[in-house]
Amino acid sequence: MRVRSLVVVAVVLAAVAGARAQTPVEAARALVARYHEDLAGLDRARDLLQAALATDRKVDTMVMLSYVQFLVGDVRATTAEEKLAAYDRGREIGRRAVELAPKSHDAHLWYAINTARWGETKGVLRSLFLLPTIREELDTLLALDPRSVRAHILAGNVLLEVPGFAGGDRAKAEEHFKKALAIDPRFTNARVDLARVYIADARYAEARRELQRVVNETSPSVVADWTVKDAPRARKLLESIKDRT
Repeated sequence: MRVRSLVVVAVVLAAVAGARAQTPVEAARALVARYHEDLAGLDRARDLLQAALATDRKVDTMVMLSYVQFLVGDVRATTAEEKLAAYDRGREIGRRAVELAPKSHDAHLWYAINTARWGETKGVLRSLFLLPTIREELDTLLALDPRSVRAHILAGNVLLEVPGFAGGDRAKAEEHFKKALAIDPRFTNARVDLARVYIADARYAEARRELQRVVNETSPSVVADWTVKDAPRARKLLESIKDRT
């Protein structure tokens, strides 16, 4: 009996030691992976990373915080002002990470994504001055990793959202979304955006096919995003085109 008790104590102590050894980035990453279960986990992740940066300005902490700020803007902020503040904080932290680690794909990624999302929220026409920066970041991202799924999605969204006179091109946007899906067919964000191209081109049957695949997906690459963002977007878009042929 005493031996069994000692074993139980040893297991508990080992678990505690493992938990204590977890870095702020690891703890934040675990919270982000489950944010669909508890959106407030994003707030805790943000606070954890900000506290860590106050004492040790590590690049990986900055990169993770930039990612978390993007998610806060997307799913926690409820007003345009709150969203702009979240994305602005994300792009500022991302910019600092890029300065410290110019070869870091993820630093460039979250700097670029937050910058683009800030511009989208502010208004595309009012934010065209950001295009040179975003395009430069995209060139860097795809040079660092030609198979970057998120970089291809960002490139596709830029081409889809900006007007033609500023370089918008739906055909090229479609190419980027398809490249992303060729790399990761279960990355549902890319599939929703591909469907948006089809809707813009009045290719409704193709759009329904892609959107239904999102709704029916059983093993999405990012479960939290699929649950909170992608599946609801797909259902909403399906409803919007239900009577179109």
